[in-house]
Amino acid sequence: MGLALIVAFLVLFMAGFPVVYAILLPAIGYVLLEGFPLGLLAQRITYALDSFPLVAVPIFIFVGNLMNLAGVTDRIFRFADTLVGRAPGGLAQVNIFSSLIFSGMSGAALADVGGLGKIEIEAMRKRGFDAPFSAAITASSAVVGPIFPPSIPLIVYGSVTSVSIIQLLIAGIIPALICVALLMATAAILSLRHAMPRAERWPTPREVIRDLLPALPAILAPVLMVAGMMLGLFTPTEAAAVTAFYVILISGLVYRELTWAHLKESMLATVRATSAILIIVAAAALFGWILAVEQVPQDFAKLILQISTDPVILLLIANLIFFIAGMFLDSTTATLLVVPVIAPPMVLAGVDPVHLGIVAIFNLMVGLLTPPMGLSLFLVSSIAGITLRQLLRALAPFYIPLLLTLGIITFAPDLVLWLPSFLR
Repeated sequence: MGLALIVAFLVLFMAGFPVVYAILLPAIGYVLLEGFPLGLLAQRITYALDSFPLVAVPIFIFVGNLMNLAGVTDRIFRFADTLVGRAPGGLAQVNIFSSLIFSGMSGAALADVGGLGKIEIEAMRKRGFDAPFSAAITASSAVVGPIFPPSIPLIVYGSVTSVSIIQLLIAGIIPALICVALLMATAAILSLRHAMPRAERWPTPREVIRDLLPALPAILAPVLMVAGMMLGLFTPTEAAAVTAFYVILISGLVYRELTWAHLKESMLATVRATSAILIIVAAAALFGWILAVEQVPQDFAKLILQISTDPVILLLIANLIFFIAGMFLDSTTATLLVVPVIAPPMVLAGVDPVHLGIVAIFNLMVGLLTPPMGLSLFLVSSIAGITLRQLLRALAPFYIPLLLTLGIITFAPDLVLWLPSFLR
């Protein structure tokens, strides 16, 4: 029955059913066929959503929406332009650097694309960059968001696996910095080869300070959050609430651009986005419970451990599975459906669950840039006004630094686990 359930999900999904229906219909059919009481459906769904860590998800989504509307993203972009605009690649480097700063408050790749993407692509086109290259930089740099704290996908992963969310969030810092460095190096090489425009000179210290001061309150938000978690002052959910309060404070009192209309619009957008995420969480929890009843994770663990018990080999297998899952499913669905099956044999063989979480989520984020789903691809191509073919052609060189980052975090677990080791 477990196998039949998975096959039914895949058939419905490939037939074009929305992912929630593709999950729920086989699950409901199973409950009816097996004679379980219908009240079980409500019980499992309610149990899945009764989670304190998941409260952080709508709060971080709210923070990202608020920043887009209250002018915070403009100040981040202006400071990044002043600081690294002279580097080879000019605004391409600004784009990547801005994504790192913005991701420290939004926690989501699509929030990065939707927030800074429009500003970055338009600015790059005005400076002489072609639209496909501008879009490719925006899409590839958005991968950083979901592994640098805060990270909505890592919060979902932690809630599914009962792994420390604080350790997961802190573990994402070094991989995110590595990814940013490799993306900036790639952008520099491409810009030098194709003589792309950049700022005429390096900024003076006075110019850096001039643009740093307006952006500093926004830049301090991720510092406040990470420091608070590492010092044990608050949990990730409390960190989300503190960050939201801080962004409201600086938008209203420092920047003085926050209005009641901004708050209302941010709240409505948050409700819509959160509903889409949590309905998948609820459906996947029911689906996962049925798989557990049918002992699918245990059967898969036996199968995969027959192939190898070497953690490195198992991590390579996990990379392949998550990469393929990311090509077809959004990160939340893939995390909820695949992780409960993959994680147990990996942990049993000695793979650290925090390390596995970073590897899994980074794979799924690369999936955002990979057809046929590729949600970032569709969003960026729409913003830039280009075809998907043009975007993929420009994006091809940026798969190299992304795959290099994936290789580093896969084969160097000590690098990933160094910062979380201070919390143990």
